[in-house]
Amino acid sequence: MPSPILPLTINQSSKSSSFLHPIPPAPMPTSSILLKQGILDDSTSRLLISSSFHEEIKPLLPRTSSFADTTATTASTSANSYQQQRRRRVASDSNLPDLSDAGSQHQSFSRDVGHAASETFLLTRLTLKLLRYLGIGYKWIMRFLALGCYSMMLTPGFIQVGYYYFFSSQVLRSIVYGDQPRNRLDLYLPKSSDGPKPVVAFVTGGAWIIGYKAWGSLLGKQLSERDIIVACIDYRNFPQGTMSDMVEDASQGISFVCNNIAQYGGDPNRIYLMG
Repeated sequence: MPSPILPLTINQSSKSSSFLHPIPPAPMPTSSILLKQGILDDSTSRLLISSSFHEEIKPLLPRTSSFADTTATTASTSANSYQQQRRRRVASDSNLPDLSDAGSQHQSFSRDVGHAASETFLLTRLTLKLLRYLGIGYKWIMRFLALGCYSMMLTPGFIQVGYYYFFSSQVLRSIVYGDQPRNRLDLYLPKSSDGPKPVVAFVTGGAWIIGYKAWGSLLGKQLSERDIIVACIDYRNFPQGTMSDMVEDASQGISFVCNNIAQYGGDPNRIYLMG
C-alpha cells in the first residue's frame, strides 16, 4: 500500500525575487517534515519531527529545571516561616491558660475569704443572741472577755514555770513515797550544796478534786533560789479516794520527807509544813 504521507520542503527565495514576492517568515530548518494526509482519525496518522527540531528545544530543559528548583526553594522557605509562626502562636496560646488559671485562683481565694468572714460574723451574732435569750447579758460577756485577756497576760509566766518544771535539773519529779497510784512527790533542790538546807513540805489544794503536785512549781522555784528545799506532795483526789484517803496519803508523804530528806541535802530538824 503506498504511503499516505508526502514530503514537504520549504526553499528560501532568492534576492532577485524579493521585489515580486513578500519576504516569508523566519525560515525553518532545512530538514524534511512529514505531514499527515488523509482523514484525521486514521490510526496510521502521525507527525514526524526531524532531529534538528529536537536539538533546538534541548536548551529549554535546563531553564525548566532551574525554575523548578527556584519554586521548590521558595516553597520550602514559605513552609519554614509558616512553621515558625505556628510555633509562636502555639506558645502564646499555651501561656494564656496560666494567666487565666492564676486569675481564677485569686478570685477563688478572695471568694473563700469573704465567705469565711461572713460565716464568722453570722456565728458571732447568733451566739450573742443565744446568750441574751439564756439570760446572760453583756455584763457577763465583758467579764468573761476580761478573764480571757487576764489569762493571756499570764501565759508567758506559765510557760516559763512549765519549762523550769519539765527541763530543770534541780527538779526531781515523781519520787514514790507509797503504794497507791498517786503517792508521788516532787523535790526542788537549791543550786548550792554547802550544808543541810531547810525543808518546806507543801501539800497543794484543789477542792479535793483537782489537787496536783505540779501546782507548787512556782513556789518551789522561788524558794529553791533562796537555798530552801521544797517537797510538793501529791495525793488521791475524789473519786479515786475519800477524805480519809487524802489525809492518809498526805501523812504518809510528810513521813517520807522527815525520814529521807537528809539523802537530798535537807535538814531533818528544820522541816516546815505548808499547804
